Amino acid sequence: MTDFILNGRPVSASDGHEHLLAALRNELGVISPKDGCAPSGQCGCCTVIVDGKARVACQTPMTKVDGAEVLTVEGLDPVEAAAMATAFAAHGALQCGFCTPGIVMRTKAMIDKRGAELQRDDAARLLGGHLCRCTGYVKILDAIEDLAAGEVPVAVHPKGIGSRGVKYEAEPLTLGSRPYIDDMSPTGLLHGAVRLADHARADVLSIDTSAAEAMDGVERVITAADVPGELRTGLIHKDWPVFIPVGGRTSYLGDVLALVVADDPFTARRAAAEIEITYDVLPPMTNPVLNIESDEDAVWQLDGNVLSRSVYRRGDAEAVLASSAYTVTETFQTQRIEHAFLEPESTLAVPVPAGQPLPLTTRPGDAAGFDRLLVFTGGQGIWDDRNDIARILAVDPEVIVTELVSNGGAFGGKEDMSNQGQTALAAWLLQRPVRTTLTREESLLVHPKRHPIRMTYRAGCDADGNLTALHIRMIGDSGPYASVGMKVLERAAGHASGPYVVPNIDVEAVAARSNNSVCGAFRGFGANQAQFAMEGIMDRLAEKVGISGWEMRNRNVITPGVVWGPGQIMDDGCLGARACLDAVKPHHDAAVAAGKAVGLGLGLKNSGLGNGFKEIARAVVRFVSDDGSANGSGPRVEVRHCWTEMGQGVHTVALQVAVEELGVDAERIDVIVDSTRELGAGQTTGSRGTLMGAGSVADACRKALADGCRVGVDYEGEYRVDWTNSLSDGVENPVIHSTFGYAAQLVIADPETGDVEEVVAAHDVGRAVNPLLCEGQVEGAVHMGLGYALTEGFPCDTDGRPINDTLRSLAIIRPKDMPKVTVILVESPEPNSPYGIKGVGEIGLVPTAGAVAAALRQATGTWHTELPMANEKNRERAEAWTAAGD
Repeated sequence: MTDFILNGRPVSASDGHEHLLAALRNELGVISPKDGCAPSGQCGCCTVIVDGKARVACQTPMTKVDGAEVLTVEGLDPVEAAAMATAFAAHGALQCGFCTPGIVMRTKAMIDKRGAELQRDDAARLLGGHLCRCTGYVKILDAIEDLAAGEVPVAVHPKGIGSRGVKYEAEPLTLGSRPYIDDMSPTGLLHGAVRLADHARADVLSIDTSAAEAMDGVERVITAADVPGELRTGLIHKDWPVFIPVGGRTSYLGDVLALVVADDPFTARRAAAEIEITYDVLPPMTNPVLNIESDEDAVWQLDGNVLSRSVYRRGDAEAVLASSAYTVTETFQTQRIEHAFLEPESTLAVPVPAGQPLPLTTRPGDAAGFDRLLVFTGGQGIWDDRNDIARILAVDPEVIVTELVSNGGAFGGKEDMSNQGQTALAAWLLQRPVRTTLTREESLLVHPKRHPIRMTYRAGCDADGNLTALHIRMIGDSGPYASVGMKVLERAAGHASGPYVVPNIDVEAVAARSNNSVCGAFRGFGANQAQFAMEGIMDRLAEKVGISGWEMRNRNVITPGVVWGPGQIMDDGCLGARACLDAVKPHHDAAVAAGKAVGLGLGLKNSGLGNGFKEIARAVVRFVSDDGSANGSGPRVEVRHCWTEMGQGVHTVALQVAVEELGVDAERIDVIVDSTRELGAGQTTGSRGTLMGAGSVADACRKALADGCRVGVDYEGEYRVDWTNSLSDGVENPVIHSTFGYAAQLVIADPETGDVEEVVAAHDVGRAVNPLLCEGQVEGAVHMGLGYALTEGFPCDTDGRPINDTLRSLAIIRPKDMPKVTVILVESPEPNSPYGIKGVGEIGLVPTAGAVAAALRQATGTWHTELPMANEKNRERAEAWTAAGD
């Protein structure tokens, strides 16, 4: 045993733990240090203080803490803890919150050592071991500055629409006391560990589980043979196997072949490694260009390697290009990108015996008459999770109840199920609670990435710089399974011309299957890739015409009544595009006058799904008494909606709408998401949560007011978007999307080195529901966009194996390397949306890469056509995109 002092009291822990973090979490029940990457120590989420110094717990062996004093957030003096929580909440210094407790402990160590002498730049450097994928570090450093100076700002709860205020659950998230799924440990808990494929494309001849099953502590090994229902799941196509069976074929290295269930996670993982699999290894098909033309199928039991083809044409692009005053032709290549959310995927499934009420705070009623399975999920669409789990188990969907546990970041990477299906099956078969949490290495292999896309643009303009025509061809690598890949390429095609007027356009975008990592949803959803190319075209044409990049955009930006892209006639909502352009103009002119290298990007991104999809969102407002019953005095308000909280603030949006409509205090509102009511609207993606969540909650509130806000009544509201068209509808002027957000970003760089010094980001959000949270979304998106532009990537080798297998190798920008970010919120309302809302999360990094490329062109004289621009190691392999004969 190892004896040490934990938060002021003596404790003993087993010597058998891999590291201090395992002892704290698995034996001692301390949950504030989070496991984001153990044992690599590259995220900082598990930072604690050992003998007065900040230490990464997953890198600290038990021998190093024998006799030591260990301090976690739980052991902070209450006054100090309250100051930390208040400062971080008041500044908006957290979003998903997963990384925050570790940063709090680092902050304490810094301030204990340096006090008021701690400078912002020093704090940024000392935070180098901490990743935050949400905030861009700006507001974190704001909070640390105040704390070092002994100043604690006032944390104000938000009022109605448009008010600044702290995010929902900000204080407990800061202190790590609001549990994530991996923090939840019901009585009798078992632990799952996956066995992944060894080869990206191989026939599975046998799976020998005997050695794993013989290990002490192993309860069962589950394979495809144990699935009672459907083997495949998926958001659009049901093509993604839960397990690859004997006689089946692996299609990428994230395929699951078995799940080991054991008494503890260490035993489960050790046993999973003992499973022997015999393969007939086949050559992986990793070139999407060649795959499109191949007669051989890359993916098991799926015909053809073309997942989708999105096509539209207006006018005669070829003829007009031939007669245009200026033309350019360029091929652009973007890279595969890992989401790098800090919380690895985790699922907890708990069987509920017949007749026992579900143990939910939502009190859905008696479940008598049949067994149920309660699944705690951090997925981005808990109703989709429920329905797919029911298909796997061959049970009615009512048997499965999914409850959202707000997750530690997603950005689109938690739309598809990761381990929900396998974990639910294990709990159902064993009738025991089972929790499965992926390691960081497993997470990197399993979940979908941002699509790498190769785009060839031919563009023309007249002598004055007015665009005349575009001819565009795109190929995107979607990996083996559909996910939402066809929609990403459809979105890239629809957004191919950016926020500009183009009279003649010819676009084709193909999503290809391969044996590389699966690709799916990621913030921006195809618009990022297209806008990098389109902004490059705009700047090249501007040089030929002899005008500035700002003026080129000014002459071509969309206005109400014009025909855009696939033929949509734009409404007054598009006034935001010019408003953003105008907002950055003074900064642009000042930077030019100062001799800086300057790059400008302008972008648009739809909110919602559109493309003919019938979108219906529902919400329930319910008044309950203080004790949670449907009678009594002093009612609280439950706002039940259907969107996943993943740091973006959708719970706060729902709360502020309720405050706006009902006139109640924010402190009396509880926000809940579970599947006990049929509210599901699909995935939380594309800024849908803010747009449609606000509309449905507002409708529910108004119905409650009309009925006197009676206690114990479910007031159901609805918001729908059912007037859009698909690209394939054949409509001359289709309404492809109901709502768009707009953004202009100005990148100011050193003219000698090209180092980015400042990003000025003007974002049209329609209406800022909460300006504090909107600013944080923009700052975080700029951080992510700079990484996308300059350093990040997730390439696969010739065997389909990702080259990067750690967080550090992703080359995410660290705090000390982040430039200044100046946020300008523009509010140009959308005529057809609740409160004029457009959303902010999706548009965030659409213009960034193009702006960076233009600034580097001024600094170095080089046109950049490939991402990332400053880190060749993380680019796509050139030979992976070479056509036959090239």
